[in-house]
Amino acid sequence: MYDRINCKIEGTNSEHVGVLFSNGETWREMRRFALSTLKDFGMGKRGAEEKVLEECGHLIKVFERKPFNTSHPVNYATSNIISSIVFGSRFEYDDPRFRNLVIRVNENMSLFGTAGIQVSLMFHFSNFVNDTLGKLKATLNPQTCRGLVDCFLIRKQKEEDACVKDTQFTEENLILTVANLFTAGTDTTAASLRWSLLLMAKYPHIQDQVQEELTRVVGNREVHVEDRKNLPYTDAVVHEIQRFCYIVPMAIPHKTSRDVTFQGFFIKEGTTVIPLLASVLYDESEWESPHTFNPSHFLDKEGRFIKRDAFLPFSAGRRVCLGESLAKMSLFLFFTSLLQRFRFMPPPGVSEYDLDLTPAVGFTISPSPHELCAISRQ
Repeated sequence: MYDRINCKIEGTNSEHVGVLFSNGETWREMRRFALSTLKDFGMGKRGAEEKVLEECGHLIKVFERKPFNTSHPVNYATSNIISSIVFGSRFEYDDPRFRNLVIRVNENMSLFGTAGIQVSLMFHFSNFVNDTLGKLKATLNPQTCRGLVDCFLIRKQKEEDACVKDTQFTEENLILTVANLFTAGTDTTAASLRWSLLLMAKYPHIQDQVQEELTRVVGNREVHVEDRKNLPYTDAVVHEIQRFCYIVPMAIPHKTSRDVTFQGFFIKEGTTVIPLLASVLYDESEWESPHTFNPSHFLDKEGRFIKRDAFLPFSAGRRVCLGESLAKMSLFLFFTSLLQRFRFMPPPGVSEYDLDLTPAVGFTISPSPHELCAISRQ
């Protein structure tokens, strides 16, 4: 099966290659299916909020007073959000197959950028994916969808029964769509959350203000998405984290569908174009202090949250990230839940000035390896 995937990915027709790298009818059909299914499972709504809050509880239990590397537990938590929506269930953090899956996602994101890398990803994931899909197929109930995989399998069976020709609902597309969602959904949100904790330890005066607002507005009860409108400073900090850290500096390469002239430059049909998202996030004509971590970029003079047209961390247009609303919800709830419970500090012997903000090299911009201490506030 993987040989067939390889042939189709590298072929000229770009057939059956999931969501991220596909074009034409394959892209339209897979994106439409993924987006509608994610919405059906509560993306950006109460259903997804409950999944994120449940995972927050598991992540909180992992954090202790001793110094710890934020990478693994944060990646497990964000990956479980995707797992619960795609497979219909989460995994324990000590599950060796799950841990290996998350590690492979992180490793591949450092090399991510071509469809061929996705094939490499599939070889690493084969045991986990095939085992998990096998169990879901064996227990599939056409009357009840537990997650995106169930919905795909049911649709695939219907099209086979109807003898639909050139269907996009193939085994190859299922596996690569799952890989796409895992890769994009796990690493980006995890990187954003790791940056947020590092920046709070780096700038304790900003952490103070976030926690003061959380205490005043929310108190000890559980934070909910609807609280965002009453937490303007916290919301501004979350937005500034995404702007300042530009987790995805470049959009995924795609080809122009026709000849086009853009800002005086002629671009021929079929030309590969890579939008540089970081350029607008650091545009000196758009931001007062683009190279400084400054939550005031998103606050007016009265301290109210303001939207900025130049804030485009999820890209724009028809190729905008299909998981944008889920990513926003997850980052906000993880960040506020953790800041509500813990104060994040450098490990003993390290000052906030020593915390290094130099990013690790990769397709996504993650912090370099570091340790933090999570001190309980209760």
